[in-house]
Amino acid sequence: MLRLGYAIALVMLIAACAPPVRVTAPEPAPTLAKGSAPEGFPIKRYQEAAAQGKPVYRVDPEQSLVSVLVRRGGSLAHLGHDHVVASRGVQGYIAPDERIADFFVPLAELSVDEPVLRAEGRLDTQPTESDIAGTRSNMLDKVLETQRFPYALIHISGGEKTPTGLRLDVTITLHGVRRSFDVPAQMETVEGAMSVEGTLELKQSDFGIVPFSILGGAMQVQDRLSLRFRIRARPVDARS
Repeated sequence: MLRLGYAIALVMLIAACAPPVRVTAPEPAPTLAKGSAPEGFPIKRYQEAAAQGKPVYRVDPEQSLVSVLVRRGGSLAHLGHDHVVASRGVQGYIAPDERIADFFVPLAELSVDEPVLRAEGRLDTQPTESDIAGTRSNMLDKVLETQRFPYALIHISGGEKTPTGLRLDVTITLHGVRRSFDVPAQMETVEGAMSVEGTLELKQSDFGIVPFSILGGAMQVQDRLSLRFRIRARPVDARS
């Protein structure tokens, strides 16, 4: 078996003869618990923007998702599995007036082959529990080397509107390597909360990662990865 895969509300009720209405309350000013973010993460920039009364949004990890579809390759690919790697622990901030956003993904929390994500990806095989556990162990320890590189960092600066949405200037730092991408995305604001969704094709080798390969390449992981993201963020309030 191929054992490797890869690898961003408070409810208020208003009575008085009117039907209940759900609104999104502002969160407290930007803070991160000590040790919960990468060294140098630019939280101060978002604190200052919020203190100046500028809109700042905090990512809601429970409503956000980053997933990566990893395809098998080689002449013996039929003996292996495709995998989907996901993070439900994306954290960070968006400052729309500043046209910036910063997120980080704790790589040690990545999941492999959640059933719902495999179904959404229409993957045509079913790895065993031991296959999945082995894939995750190899990915974290041997490929991503999470002891040395515990986070993936995403920085967005600028971007422009297009007829179909947005194009974002995205910089990803992974495995100690930084690369920039032009990423199409969709953004909307509903009940005060911000939603950003998009997809990105990238290569493992872009980040100095050698795709897994055995038997002289007869069984391997394809270099190209398909990344999908859904970021949900709520407004913070510097007065809180």
